[in-house]
Amino acid sequence: MSKLGDYFFPGLIGCALLALVGTEIRIRPPVDRTRTHIAVWVGWTEFEFDAFRNVVDDYNKSQNEIFVDLLSLTGNDTKTLISSSAGIPPEISLLSASQIPQFADNGAIDILDDDCKANGWNEQKYVPGYWNVIQYNGHTMALPATPATVALHVNTDILASAGYSKAPETIEDMDEMVNKITKVEGGKVTMAGFMPGEPGWWSWCWGPYFGGSLWNGKDKITMFTPENVRALTWIQSYAKRFGPLPLQSFKSGFGTFASPQNAFLDGKVAMEIQGVWMNNFIQKYNPKLKWDAVAFPYPKDRPDLKGHTIIDQDIFVVVHGCKHREEAIKFLKYMQSTGPMEKLCLGQKKSSPLRDKTPEFWAKHENPRIKLFDDMAYQPNAFATPKTAIWAEMQAEINTMMDEVQLMNVTPEQALKNVDARMQPKLEQYERRLEARKAAGL
Repeated sequence: MSKLGDYFFPGLIGCALLALVGTEIRIRPPVDRTRTHIAVWVGWTEFEFDAFRNVVDDYNKSQNEIFVDLLSLTGNDTKTLISSSAGIPPEISLLSASQIPQFADNGAIDILDDDCKANGWNEQKYVPGYWNVIQYNGHTMALPATPATVALHVNTDILASAGYSKAPETIEDMDEMVNKITKVEGGKVTMAGFMPGEPGWWSWCWGPYFGGSLWNGKDKITMFTPENVRALTWIQSYAKRFGPLPLQSFKSGFGTFASPQNAFLDGKVAMEIQGVWMNNFIQKYNPKLKWDAVAFPYPKDRPDLKGHTIIDQDIFVVVHGCKHREEAIKFLKYMQSTGPMEKLCLGQKKSSPLRDKTPEFWAKHENPRIKLFDDMAYQPNAFATPKTAIWAEMQAEINTMMDEVQLMNVTPEQALKNVDARMQPKLEQYERRLEARKAAGL
């Protein structure tokens, strides 16, 4: 029984599923009623969904045995959990790699070890960083969809006007640039060289960028470490240099991310941490912007951290208890082949998780720095979110911690101690409950 099954009666789950999914199902006339239909649920929308739909259409036309019924769902992850508990899941669902522990611990997704062995899905086939994130408790729990790494994007015109011909390599280089570029007039920030809180999507990343870790990978939260203290001290130095309130006021005037008023696209922030997808928005909202991307700077005394990056990835999972598992694996085999994978990743303007890429892939890709993003995923320093099912709670704690540090309401040391103190009991409680469920055969 899944975790959700502990809280909902089966009938209630079924009703909830109908309420959540039923209003969004778009019925497509079957091409051939003699085929086996498999359901594939994704959270992609707009051009990302269109890119996948094109690949699915190719598959449906390529053979007469299986027909993929593709559905885009808001809140796909929640609906997948509910459908699994109700016993009426899709065959395949698209999740984020960070969600693997939650779904695996709930028994909502299948272990794919035997399927990987049978189909040659192994660490030799995939870029190391993308293969690593789909491993959990010694098992392969998913297959790659579209991956991403993160880099420092720089406005080269702004850097040039400040006398710099290239992006910073070390944190110390970056600090020098930030001090020269950032402008404060009449107590107000009018230009920022860099802002740790912009866009604020990866509040958890700063410790790892300085060589720290967030937990020991098993049973201990490890926020209060010298490396993490150093990272937060650096974060807080921005508030000390430019003032916490002026920085907050400056940020409040930024437009939405997907708009010409995006702080980086609008020239208000000279350097910003962003993913491989940023070029999509540059081309759409400010195609004349002159920019470059480099691996995020490393502390000068830690050259071993050179080239490090955040690893993220959308993943395909086989939902436990699905009706047509064999057919689902056949479709995934198609998706893990070079042609379909490259078509999907080109359509979404990301790199491919496969080691082997065709010359056409590089030639057709619209991101001029795509090889940088691909190369970073090979780095041993590449890091992803902690593989724990309480990650959502931990991330919320870290987000709050970052706000407090940047407003100078707490010291870095105390902030990290607070997260340790709050999250360690939650981790221990979760592990006890998980062990109890396993002992009970649930």
